[in-house]
Amino acid sequence: MDADTALPSPAAKATTNEPLPPRRPFSLAARAALATGLVLAAFLGVVGLTLSRTNADNALKDQQERLENFVTAYLSGMEVVNRTGKVFLPDTPPDQAFSRPGSGLYAVVIGDNNLRLESPSAIGRDFGFLRQLQPGESEFGPVDTRMGRLYYYAYGVSWDLSDRKSIPLTVMVAQTEDVIEGQNAETRRSLVFWLSSLGVMLILLQLLLLRWSLTPLRKVATEMSRVERGHAEHLDNQYPLELTGLTERINAFIDSEREQRTRYRNTLADLAHSLKTPLAVIRSRLELAGENTPFRGDVLDQVRRMDELVAYQLARAATSGRQTFATTAVPFAEHAEDLVQSLEKVYAAKNVLCEFDIDEGAVFYGEQGDLLELMGNLLENAFKWARHRVLLVVRFEPQAGRQRPDLWLSVEDDGPGIDEDKVEKVLQRGVRGDERVQGHGIGLSIVQDIVRAYKGELTVDRSPEFGGARFAVRLPSG
Repeated sequence: MDADTALPSPAAKATTNEPLPPRRPFSLAARAALATGLVLAAFLGVVGLTLSRTNADNALKDQQERLENFVTAYLSGMEVVNRTGKVFLPDTPPDQAFSRPGSGLYAVVIGDNNLRLESPSAIGRDFGFLRQLQPGESEFGPVDTRMGRLYYYAYGVSWDLSDRKSIPLTVMVAQTEDVIEGQNAETRRSLVFWLSSLGVMLILLQLLLLRWSLTPLRKVATEMSRVERGHAEHLDNQYPLELTGLTERINAFIDSEREQRTRYRNTLADLAHSLKTPLAVIRSRLELAGENTPFRGDVLDQVRRMDELVAYQLARAATSGRQTFATTAVPFAEHAEDLVQSLEKVYAAKNVLCEFDIDEGAVFYGEQGDLLELMGNLLENAFKWARHRVLLVVRFEPQAGRQRPDLWLSVEDDGPGIDEDKVEKVLQRGVRGDERVQGHGIGLSIVQDIVRAYKGELTVDRSPEFGGARFAVRLPSG
């Protein structure tokens, strides 16, 4: 097979195990949202704890005040018989809960000589923690009992009798923790609900503000994508002050890249004309010279080789390579039609049928000349070796997180294919697999250079449909 038949490009991907790519950093929006969410959660948590603790302290003060009022009510309603010193609790308690056994609200009065009076709710209950207090002395606090935790308030008094005697009494009112804990739990539930609702609202508001604040950056990314795809030439100039310097420098870089590429191509074109004209003159002089001219054949062969080398090296140097800022998106279908029509005329005697399988809207992000060189050399090689059929396949393969999809192009034929043991040999530039077939052995070497310039991969294997050779090119999106 012709040395135009190239094998796996040196730009091919390695088959060894490669380390996983580094994890992509969080976006600016994600960073801001995460930081704001953490700060907001910490702030609302501190506010919630502070409010809950304040409410608990207030509830404890309210409980103490309520129990003090009950003690005052009992003292004001008690009766003491002056003659006997007998003490009676009020007939009507300050709260009906004192009259219901096990209600959780208890009243106890103790004094000298084992004096002990209890409200109906306290009968049979254990108040072993209660002690007699000095007149004017008081106690308040929680205490753990077999009935559970109680909040109690006790106050010591001295009840004066008419005979100038006095009776020391200690009045205690206690209540189970259910009431105060129920109030605290209800307050905590309310705090959690309202603070959570406030947090969600603030996060949504923050996301809206972030989205609005980052709109210029998203606009830059969108316009960069348009420039990469060749749908626009520059970024817009209407940006906030903080981004103006960045966008102006990007536009300057785009212009500089395009101007440099244009100057490079023009210089190469001038060089091509400068070299080809002297070579053409030398060749024509040698061909007109007589057969007996010394060294005519050798010099003519060397001139012909120089001409081929100049053509190859200029084609290789003119390859633009992968462009970040494509000036235009080159469509495949129409150029493939033109190339195949030309090749069908050249190889009309072989009656080759070329079929297309091209994705709708498939385009090449690069120079049109590179596409024509790439596709033209692959198709010409297939036409040379095909018996009757050639297939051109072009596919787009979208890649996550990239604006452009990868491009996959293959050319298959029903010819003899390539033996594995000839892979390294035919890869060399200027070597033909079959000297009987016309060619200089540089066509697919140019293809390899183009693929390498675009950071792509060129592989050769057997056509699964035709059994001949299949040349597959993958060009990455970025």
